[in-house]
Amino acid sequence: MTANPSIEEIKTIIFQLPTEELMALMTAIEERLETLGIMQLAETGFQEWNDPEEDIYNDEA
Repeated sequence: MTANPSIEEIKTIIFQLPTEELMALMTAIEERLETLGIMQLAETGFQEWNDPEEDIYNDEA
């Protein structure tokens, strides 16, 4: 296996896993995807924080 395996190499390895380990991997992947989705949604709620005019509060007096 290479340092950066291809999708096909990863699939080959994954499909050799026992059923229980495959199910655990699927659960972990689902949780990761759910977390990423929630984080992407949360980013939209903080767009107003990217306002350059608000940077005046970062200046030291």
